[in-house]
Amino acid sequence: MYPKVYLKKEEFFHRKHPWIFSGALEKLNNQWHNSPVYVCNQKGQVVATGYYQNSSIAVKILSFKEEIINLDFWIKKIENAYHYRQHINAFNSTTNAYRLIFAEADEIPGLIIDNYNGYFVFQAHTEFIYQQKAHIIQALQYVFKEHYKSIYDVSEWCKDQENQDIPNDTIILENGLQFYVNWREGQKTGFFLDQKNNRQCLRMYSKGKVVLNTFAYSGGFSVYAAAGQCKEVHSVDSSEKAIEWAKRNMHLNGFDSIHQSYVADVFEFLKNVEKDKYDIIVLDPPAFAKSVHHKHTAVQAYKRLNTLALQKIKSGGFLFTFSCSGVVDKQLFYNTIFAACFESKRKIKILEYLHLPADHPVIPNFPEGEYLKGMVLYVE
Repeated sequence: MYPKVYLKKEEFFHRKHPWIFSGALEKLNNQWHNSPVYVCNQKGQVVATGYYQNSSIAVKILSFKEEIINLDFWIKKIENAYHYRQHINAFNSTTNAYRLIFAEADEIPGLIIDNYNGYFVFQAHTEFIYQQKAHIIQALQYVFKEHYKSIYDVSEWCKDQENQDIPNDTIILENGLQFYVNWREGQKTGFFLDQKNNRQCLRMYSKGKVVLNTFAYSGGFSVYAAAGQCKEVHSVDSSEKAIEWAKRNMHLNGFDSIHQSYVADVFEFLKNVEKDKYDIIVLDPPAFAKSVHHKHTAVQAYKRLNTLALQKIKSGGFLFTFSCSGVVDKQLFYNTIFAACFESKRKIKILEYLHLPADHPVIPNFPEGEYLKGMVLYVE
């Protein structure tokens, strides 16, 4: 039914990596761009179904068997992802927002879907997935029935009229706390659901502490610090809009009185801040490297940022530090933080390694999906 591509070697089938690079195929055909294809072994047997791209990643795998990509196919995919989130308790009486589809981890490379209490945000990272949008929406409506409210598309191919008359925002619950989410004006799908467990971790450390939340965006870590009974929490972000949302989220949860906010460059703020002012500092910057070509620059930025924070934090304090740069792997990030520790001349204890939550699963055949890395450090 679909064009067939042929593997040069069998190793791919055994590893079951969801990407096939152009060099692994016998023949390429630009006319197949954005088309479903069957992947065949050297015996001519179909071993996978995917879609073709005119790029270095020639095929992205949707199934490791022969399938037809139709409405039933997408219903099965959505059901599988939804049932997994049920099993891990991703949504319950205190949390009604979670990642429903996490690309390769849910066997749909190129697709992210977040569920904000029935308001779905759709993000296609490939044109083929965007072209499947109508069937994917029908599948969501079938699986979620009365719990489906609307879907908002933040894909680069989406035209403004596709989102007309669709709500732009809502208020969600996460671990019993309220957050305003605006997917039209916000970053990514509107809220960083990937930090859910790490925010809860901060909550456990915050009692009686003075906390600095840098790159604060809409104040997620600030709200959790306040919920953990911190003495005071400060939010810093270069975006005035983000700081307004941080203030709104603190107000939603009744924490205005212990919150201060600053619209500022984080590096400059840290340079000028008084030493020993903060018991806890949270460093959650945007991806410093979005491609491998920027890896060295990113590593230097992480080192400089963490050195600054370590030099300023109070003795007996805690540093929560993160990287969401996919091209900076775990070990490189850890080594960079260790280098910052040595440069700061502070004595450090590693308390915890922080990760993605279970609704952002990492699978053995695609370790690249583990983009978020974090650490909790105790600073003497």
